[in-house]
Amino acid sequence: MPSTFLRALSPMVRVMPEVKAPNRKVSFREKAIWTILVLVVFLVMSHMPLYGVNQATVTDYLWAMRVILASTRGTLMELGIGPIVTAGLVMQLLSGSKIINVDFSDPDDRALFTGGQKVLAMLMTAFQAMAYIIGNAYGTLTAEEAVLVFFQLFAAGIIVILMDELVQKGWGLGSGVSLFIMTNVAGQVIFNMFDITQYETNAQPLGYPQTGTGLPKGIIAAIIANILRFFGIGTDAGPTVDASWLIVRDGFNPSLLSLGITLLIFFLVLYMESMRVEIPLQYAKYRGMRAKYPIKLLYTSNIPVILAQALFANVIFFAQILYNAYPSNVFLNWLGVFEKDAASGRLIAISGLARYVTPPQGIFAVFQQWDGLPHVIIYSAITILLCWGFSRIWIDISGIAPRDVSRQLLNSGYIVPGFRRSEKVLERLLDRYIPVVAGFGGALIGILAAAADVMGALASGTGILLMVSIIKQYYEQIAKEQLKQMGGEGIEGLLGIL
Repeated sequence: MPSTFLRALSPMVRVMPEVKAPNRKVSFREKAIWTILVLVVFLVMSHMPLYGVNQATVTDYLWAMRVILASTRGTLMELGIGPIVTAGLVMQLLSGSKIINVDFSDPDDRALFTGGQKVLAMLMTAFQAMAYIIGNAYGTLTAEEAVLVFFQLFAAGIIVILMDELVQKGWGLGSGVSLFIMTNVAGQVIFNMFDITQYETNAQPLGYPQTGTGLPKGIIAAIIANILRFFGIGTDAGPTVDASWLIVRDGFNPSLLSLGITLLIFFLVLYMESMRVEIPLQYAKYRGMRAKYPIKLLYTSNIPVILAQALFANVIFFAQILYNAYPSNVFLNWLGVFEKDAASGRLIAISGLARYVTPPQGIFAVFQQWDGLPHVIIYSAITILLCWGFSRIWIDISGIAPRDVSRQLLNSGYIVPGFRRSEKVLERLLDRYIPVVAGFGGALIGILAAAADVMGALASGTGILLMVSIIKQYYEQIAKEQLKQMGGEGIEGLLGIL
């Protein structure tokens, strides 16, 4: 029986706008079209400034998390996927701690849980929009301007929720949240590689004859510009720079080192994605037909990292709101003390909990901070523990626990050779592997995410990790869709549980 909390949300679930699941088989071509359409809408919203807001007065609260939350400062995508991920995080914590009782084997309970999560995402959208306005993130607004900005943020949030639901319910490929994260991170990486809109004006190697090299900030663009200078093209902006300068540059601009770290993360994630334990299967109707059920090392994929970063983002966000309201309250300052960078509009944590859940901004920034080493240790420890915990909880919520997988295998007509055709027997077998692999994989992805953030990359280290794993998921999803079109009862049944 659903908990009181879910029953309280059920009236709102019934009146929420909803995307109906397809009642027919959706072709791969149609899924691709819907996915591209959703992506185009997301990109348009990411570049559409909020009407009635002076961009020069915007305070950037979530600058450290923008890439991961797929948000863009001062636009309709100001909140990004934050409300969706926060709602999922809250519901997962409530369910995992047994504060709300949900029987995930019951379709009605699971549907109510999913609907309640959508309602909570809508409420979080409204709450965060009001918090931005009350916290003067857009400067001092009149009552009319505040209402206008609120409705823009709220409407954009509802559109994002529905687009995510559209993709997840079978009209598109993957999930909207993953699609938006991948697009945002990939855009940041490409920008940091080929940026020709900003130049090195205050950084140069020792002995350079002028202040600032004048090279583009994008690392690939800088390499090309330096080569052209070698051949006498563009030397009016400055002489050729020694190639060794491009390895590190000033420690903050994109460099060959950050490009190498990005590629290293890329291949490490691909390697970890390929590691798995395989359970041999046999199709019950046709004994000669065999297959394997892979239990991947990253069994819960990138979900633990997304949830951990969402928790960090909310801690930072609420700490900033409270600090702005009560800057001299010593009892609240343990959450975070901030100072505003006038040039970028960023509100930067200088102490408190918010300081230690803000991702380190590269290895050189760590060495320049008085608490650089403690910051790295505390941030890494919290990230690893959260990823491990969320990974263990997620397997029950998302329908990939041993009981769910055993039921799906048997319903698809598969058995494990040498074991009776019994759900309980198969569940006990899978229980030896799935919780252990999920927890271990979650801890490993936390270690990799923390290391990526500390070392620095062409975008957020965690963002690079998420982008690579999402690209891999889309590759596998497209391969499955194409294989499904080949037909076959056994093939389609197995693909339904992978």
